[in-house]
Amino acid sequence: MADNKSKKTVKKVVLAYSGGLDTSIILKWLQSTYGCEVVTFTADLGQGEELEPARQKALLLGIKKENIFVEDLREEFVRDYVFPMFRANALYEGQYLLGTSIARPLIAKKQIEIAEKVGADAVAHGATGKGNDQVRFELTYYALKPDVTVIAPWREWDLTSRGKLIEFAEKHQIPIAKDKRGEAPFSVDSNLLHTSSEGKLLEDPSQDVPDYVFSRTVDPEKAPDKPTYITVDFERGDAVAVDGKKVSPAALLKQLNEFGRANGIGRLDLVENRFVGMKSRGMYETPGGTILLAAHRGIESITLDRGAAHLKDELMPKYAELVYYGFWFVPEREMLQAAIDKSQEFVTGRVKLKLYKGNTTVVGRESKYSLYDQELVTFEEGAVAYDHRDAEGFIKLNALRLRTLGQRRRKLKLD
Repeated sequence: MADNKSKKTVKKVVLAYSGGLDTSIILKWLQSTYGCEVVTFTADLGQGEELEPARQKALLLGIKKENIFVEDLREEFVRDYVFPMFRANALYEGQYLLGTSIARPLIAKKQIEIAEKVGADAVAHGATGKGNDQVRFELTYYALKPDVTVIAPWREWDLTSRGKLIEFAEKHQIPIAKDKRGEAPFSVDSNLLHTSSEGKLLEDPSQDVPDYVFSRTVDPEKAPDKPTYITVDFERGDAVAVDGKKVSPAALLKQLNEFGRANGIGRLDLVENRFVGMKSRGMYETPGGTILLAAHRGIESITLDRGAAHLKDELMPKYAELVYYGFWFVPEREMLQAAIDKSQEFVTGRVKLKLYKGNTTVVGRESKYSLYDQELVTFEEGAVAYDHRDAEGFIKLNALRLRTLGQRRRKLKLD
């Protein structure tokens, strides 16, 4: 075990606590290693699990009732984190919808708020020393409370095997479910936006993902043979209604998840570049988010000016990278967000989508702010808004530098 004397004195620590075996071990480890008071914080981000057991587990492990925080953050998560990110159409490395990445700043922010409330001088998380989450948590901690002490047990302790973790749990009388005694076949993270699975049997990128890994979507091949049609309404870039019925942000994403699940939408087998420098292979299921992205791009296609749309697409990779790396509370992300939000001023209207066997297709879009002018694009005779002859001067002006370059090439050949 790590040497207590080399550690900074900690009086009270707020732990991001799931109620699972690993964070329960961390809870006891913090008490025994730092001799500090532990406050637990459990966030409901729509992971689909009953969170009351986490409260009861904390009580069982000796945490005072007033030091146990369980908060429903589903609406805040979708409204203030997921939706702003989707206004940017953010995709990390062109594919990943950032379901885990976008959740961490909110959890960390709430930890800091609770630390301020209870007078804690430290915060702790259960992220490993190889992954991205340690970075995401800690960048947020330091951004919001620069003088906070951060405890990352996986970078400090010597509990480096499943056997040692189980031994520690038994020594400290931490209940262990039968299915938790063996090595987990893969790790899972889940919230209202997505489920990610990685590690162990998924580590070989040459091997298919086994069917039993998927939990949020039916097999696209087994999805209904008849397509499902839905509409999504937007106001200023945010989805506000499904099939004409207005609902809250979290309720809307939940509905889209259900449509996505039934139609096998949102599966992604990805090898990505972690911030810490290694490649990793993960399997993601983002059913509602996949539908939402297609719908948002659909409404933007008729409401965004070409220049604004193309600039957004240029900014998107940087925005997505900032979210993936954990830089949510930084000036450059806020600057990009301001520009993106400005672009959404007229992104209002309705999109019709066809959902069929893993595919999401935009089949209709309409808006009172539409820039699409049928008279301009029609091939019918008699259109008065556009004079075909105007194109000649436009082309010649754009060709001027090309003709100049061509003349130089010809001259060099003659010489």
